[in-house]
Amino acid sequence: MAEATLHFPRDFRWGTAVSSYQVEGHNTNNDWWAWEQTPGRIRDGSTAGLACNWWAQAEADFDRAAAMGQSALRLSIEWSRVEPEPDQWDEAALDRYRQMLRELRRRNIEPMVTLHHFTNPLWMLMEGGWAAPETARRFERYVRKVVQALGDYTDCWCTLNEPVIYALLGYMEGRWPPGKRNMGLAFEVLTNMVRAHALAYQTIHELQPGARVGVAHNMRVFDPARPGSPLDRAAARFQDRFFNLAFLEALLNGRLAFPFRRSRLIPKAAGTLDFIGLNYYVRDRVAFDLRQARHAFGRNFPTPGAEVGDGDYGEIYPQGLFRCLQRLAPTRLPIYITENGVPDADDSRRPRFLLTHLLQVWHALNLNWPIMGYYHWTLVDNFEWADGWSLRFGLFALDPQTQVRILRRSGQLYAEICRTNTLTSDMAARYAPEIKEVLFPG
Repeated sequence: MAEATLHFPRDFRWGTAVSSYQVEGHNTNNDWWAWEQTPGRIRDGSTAGLACNWWAQAEADFDRAAAMGQSALRLSIEWSRVEPEPDQWDEAALDRYRQMLRELRRRNIEPMVTLHHFTNPLWMLMEGGWAAPETARRFERYVRKVVQALGDYTDCWCTLNEPVIYALLGYMEGRWPPGKRNMGLAFEVLTNMVRAHALAYQTIHELQPGARVGVAHNMRVFDPARPGSPLDRAAARFQDRFFNLAFLEALLNGRLAFPFRRSRLIPKAAGTLDFIGLNYYVRDRVAFDLRQARHAFGRNFPTPGAEVGDGDYGEIYPQGLFRCLQRLAPTRLPIYITENGVPDADDSRRPRFLLTHLLQVWHALNLNWPIMGYYHWTLVDNFEWADGWSLRFGLFALDPQTQVRILRRSGQLYAEICRTNTLTSDMAARYAPEIKEVLFPG
């Protein structure tokens, strides 16, 4: 049986990713807090509540990340804390974020700061939310304030997290706030988010000429259910264009083009990426279905017999990470894997998930693709939006009532990977022996 050690680049960043609403606790002035107060909107009937109590005690989890050997952490700023009312700024909130970034630096953990991770101030929703063209300027004003306050501690910024997911679930399917089911409105939201990113990019570089600015973009693999079916292939292709390509291409060439919609030229957005953040989780099989107009006439499901995450989260497909990296590599932009993880409450899948997905990253690096780091989702179990506490993604298990954390076996594995900057056959033998021969064939 082969014994092997696979090395990663010396400067490769190993980290985890979190978002403000999911970990801070008591973010009461935004749309998600208001949304979850209505029964039936959260799968398990829970609320975010104290979440992971980061607003008071984030540093304890920073210590845990540092002890694991992590060199990077992606976190977000809560807009509703910083600007609780229009053009009114909470300096104490900015001080707290400044303290968080300073404490990460003190532990030799590089922060990557996301400026919008799904949540919005209540006042912004009252003024039209992301469907209002003025929101792009409002966002730029907020970004300017944050960068002026925090720029001494980071120069790595994600303007937006998963804008397509935000528009799809909030404005097309109505499962997230503001609960709209209007395809045209969803396209307006994405148009305004492209403009907001472009304004934010220009502002950040005005304040920090050497800054790195990107987006965290969710990509899925859409494969036809029946590869020989022209209709299944067309449905998969349409979904791929809407979900994976349209928004990213707008930031590369200034043209926002969706299936069945007239293209929009947004010239100021062209060339407004210094890096691409890739969030990758699952693969979909797509079958043509006339009843699924909102999904480009495609019905989505996992490959029959494939392994899926808890709560039917989606098909676990490690090769999909490589395929997404392959699609991004021709841009020649640096790539950060800004999210990758699996809901797995009993930790039976996550060690295997980590090893198989990171092997794909290693293969990609050996093709000289510019992959700069990996941020696992997530450090500690947190409030997973409409799924509440029913999905557990953490390397640490969390009891939200007692706030007690317990390091999972997958966390032990990830710590070994971070500390040694390697994947080894010995790790596979100890943490996922069932796949050692697959990963390291003799």
